[in-house]
Amino acid sequence: MHGLGLCVGESGMVSIGFKALPLRNNKSHNSSQVGLITDEGKTSFTQRRMGRKGSKKDSGFHRNDSNKNESGGGPGAMGSARKFSQNTGGSESQASFVRKQVDPETAKYFSEITNVIEGTEVDVEERSVICGTALEEARGKEVELATDYIISHTMQTLLEGCTLDRLCAFLRSSADEFSQICMDRSGSHVAETALKSLSRHLEDDESHSIIGETLAVLCEAIVTNAVDIMCNCYGSHVLRRLLCLCKGVPMDSLEFHSTNPSVVLAERLNLRSSHVDSHNAPQNQPFPDQLKFLISEMVNPSRADIAILQTNQYSSLVLQTALKLLAGQEEDLFRLIPILLGCPTDAASEESFIEVKTAKKVRRLVEENAYSHLMEVILSVAPDTIYDDIFTKVFKNSLFRLSSHFCGNFVIQALISHARSKEHIKLIFEELGPKFRDLLELGRAGVVAALVAASQRLQDNQHECCQALADAVCSRDDSSACIIPRLLFLDNYLYSADKENWSWPSGFKMHVLGSLMLQTVFKYPSEFIKAYITSITSLEDKHVLEAVKDPAGSRVIEAFLVSSISAKQKYKIVAKLRGHFGELAVLPSGTFTIEKCFNACNLSMKETIVSELLPFQAELSKSRQGPYLLKKLDVEGFARRPDQWRSRLTSKQSVFNEFYEAFGQKDAKSSRAGNFLSDSYKNTQAENFKGMRKEIDDGLSSGFVTKSGTPFLAHQGSTKPKKSGDQKSKTRGFPQDNDEFSKSKSKKLKTSKDGESAKNEKKRRKKDGSSESSNKKLKAGISTIFSTRCFRHSSYGRSDLAQEHNTSE
Repeated sequence: MHGLGLCVGESGMVSIGFKALPLRNNKSHNSSQVGLITDEGKTSFTQRRMGRKGSKKDSGFHRNDSNKNESGGGPGAMGSARKFSQNTGGSESQASFVRKQVDPETAKYFSEITNVIEGTEVDVEERSVICGTALEEARGKEVELATDYIISHTMQTLLEGCTLDRLCAFLRSSADEFSQICMDRSGSHVAETALKSLSRHLEDDESHSIIGETLAVLCEAIVTNAVDIMCNCYGSHVLRRLLCLCKGVPMDSLEFHSTNPSVVLAERLNLRSSHVDSHNAPQNQPFPDQLKFLISEMVNPSRADIAILQTNQYSSLVLQTALKLLAGQEEDLFRLIPILLGCPTDAASEESFIEVKTAKKVRRLVEENAYSHLMEVILSVAPDTIYDDIFTKVFKNSLFRLSSHFCGNFVIQALISHARSKEHIKLIFEELGPKFRDLLELGRAGVVAALVAASQRLQDNQHECCQALADAVCSRDDSSACIIPRLLFLDNYLYSADKENWSWPSGFKMHVLGSLMLQTVFKYPSEFIKAYITSITSLEDKHVLEAVKDPAGSRVIEAFLVSSISAKQKYKIVAKLRGHFGELAVLPSGTFTIEKCFNACNLSMKETIVSELLPFQAELSKSRQGPYLLKKLDVEGFARRPDQWRSRLTSKQSVFNEFYEAFGQKDAKSSRAGNFLSDSYKNTQAENFKGMRKEIDDGLSSGFVTKSGTPFLAHQGSTKPKKSGDQKSKTRGFPQDNDEFSKSKSKKLKTSKDGESAKNEKKRRKKDGSSESSNKKLKAGISTIFSTRCFRHSSYGRSDLAQEHNTSE
C-alpha cells in the first residue's frame, strides 16, 4: 500500500490513483427510520454532490416511516420496523480492493468525450458512433474506468447511448473482472446501467441470441465469486438486476426490488391479489437456462456456505428475488427451498425432507431479521406439499411463541395469509384463537388481523374468529356496544391504566390495524357479526362524524355501508351524518364515504345529501375527488330540475332491480326493508352487482341520449301506450343504424290511403319510434352488460385501501 502513495487528508478522503475517494463508512446502519429490510447499502451513497444516475432511493422491504404519536403507531403494527441484525457477514470488507490508477492521457480523453456529448447538440446516430468509439478505447481498462468516481458517470452515459454490439462487447470484455465492478461503490452503477441498457433490446427477438451469449459469459464469471457479490451491499443490487434480466421482467418492478409495506399488508388482508400469483402463469422467459444456472450455482452447497447466505441481509434480498422469479415453477422450487431451509442434500429429494434437527434450526433462524424476510417469501411461493411440510414440521405447536417475537411474528403472519386449506386455518385457530387478547396486548395485532382475514378468505371458523376478536376487547360482562370503539382505538384502550372506565378518546387518530380488522369483519355473513352491527349502530352521532373524518375510521363506515347487512341498519348510520354531508365531502377521503352513503339510503335521504352539497359545489370542483362526486350524484342536475333528477334516479333503480331479478340468484333473499333504494342483497355475487350498478349508471347518464340532447330517462314517465310484442327487437344486441330503421318505417307508411292521415301518422310514428328505439337500446345494452358480467368480475372503487391508509398516515 505504501508503494501506491496512499495518503489520507484532513477531509477524510483517501487518495488512490486518479481521484480522491471518500472513506468507506464501516459503521453499522442506523435502522431507526427503516422498516424491516431496506437497501441501506445502496442508498448510503445517493447523496453525492454529482447526481448518480439511477440511484433513486429504494422504498425498502416493509418500510414503515410512521413514528408518530398516535393510537395506531404502537409496536403491534403489522408494518412496524424490524431492526437490522448486527451480523452482516462482513460484506463491506470483501468489496475493498485497490483501484488502479487511470493514466492522465486516458482521463483527458474521457473528459473531452463528456464535453462533446453533454456540451453540444448531437444527433442520435452521431452520438451512437461517439459512444461506441469511446467504449472501444476503454477496452482493457474497464475496471479502473468504471470504478473511478468521476469517469464512471461518463461510462454510464456511453453505455446508455451505444449500440447493442458495443454494449455486449464491453460486458464480455469486462466479464473476468465484473465481480470487482459490481462490488464497487461507483462501479455498481456502471454495471446496473449496462444491464438496464441491455434490457431495452429485449423487445427485438433477433437480439436475444447475442444477449443470451453475453449473459452466459457474465453468469459464468459471477458464480466463481457469487457469495461475496450476494453479501455485498452494492453487488446484491447488480445481481438482482441480472436475475430480473434473465427472467425478462421489468427490472425496476417493486415486486422484485422492494416491497411496499402497504402492498404487503393489503395482500395479507385480502385487499388485493398477491403479486406472486400474477407470475404463477407460464411466461415466455427469454433466457431460462441462464436463470436456472445462475440460481443453482449461487446456492450450490459445494460453492457457497448456506449458513452465511441465510443470515446476511444483502444475500437475503437476492434469494428473495430468486424465489419470486421462480414462483409457479414447482420443479425448481423443490430443489431450491430445501437448500434454503438448511436440509441435508440427500434429504432434499424425499417427500418429507424436514428433519427434527432442521426444524429446530429453522425456528431459531426465523427470529433473525434477514432470514425472517426470506421465510416470508418461501411461504408465499412454496408448492402446497412443501408448505404443508413446513407448517407441520416447523411451526405447528410453536405459533404463539413465534407470534410473540418481534421478527417471528411477521413470519407467522405470512404463514397464516398463505394458508392453503381450511384444515390449516382450523389448526392455527386452535393455537392462536384463545390468545387473541394476549397477542393484542403484546403489540402483535398483525397476527390477529391476518387470521381474521384468512378465516374470511377460506370461509372457515368465521363465527369463532369474530367471537374471539370481540372477547379480546370486551369481557363477558361488557356491553357489545364497546366493541367498535375499542377496536378503532385499539392501542389507546389496551394501554389505558383504567380500562373499566375507558371511553371514546376524542382527538386521537384511529388505529390502522383495528380499522382493517373491522373492514374484514364486515365482509363476513351478517349472522356471524350481529354484535358488531349492534355496536356500530349504537354509536353516538358525534362519534360517527368523528370516525368519518378519520382516514382509518372512514374505511370502517364504508365497509359497513357496502356489506350485506340490511338497508335498515345502514340507514341508521347515514341518518347520524345528516347536516354534515357538505363538510365531509370536501375532506380528502370524505367523497368516497358520501358516495357510499348515497348508494345505501332511500330517495328522501339521497335528496338530503345532494341538497347539502349544493353550497359546496365551487369548493368540490377544485378538489381532487370533488368533480367525480358532483358528476356521480348529478348535483348540477338536481339544482336545475329536481323533479327530473328524482324521476331519473327512480328509473335507474327500477332498471337495476329488473335486471337483478333476471340475472341475480333466484334463491337470494332481498334485504330490503321498507321502500329503500339501492339496497344490498344477501348473495355471493354482491361485488359483481356493484360493478353492474356502475355500468348501468354510466350508460344511463351518458350513453342513451335522444336527438334533442335530453337524457332518455327523462322521458320514462311518458304515458304513451307500449308497442305490441311483435314490433319488439328480436336481437339482444343494439339495433342497426337509423337509416335501416327509417326504411322500415317508410314501408309501413306506404300502406296509408289518405295522404293527410299518412302525414300525421308519419309524425306520430316518428315521435313514438324514437322512444321505442331508445327503449330497445337501453334494454339491449344493459342485457349485454349483465351477460358479460356473468363471465367476469368487475373492478370497482378506489385504489388499494391499505395503501390509502399508508399515505394518509
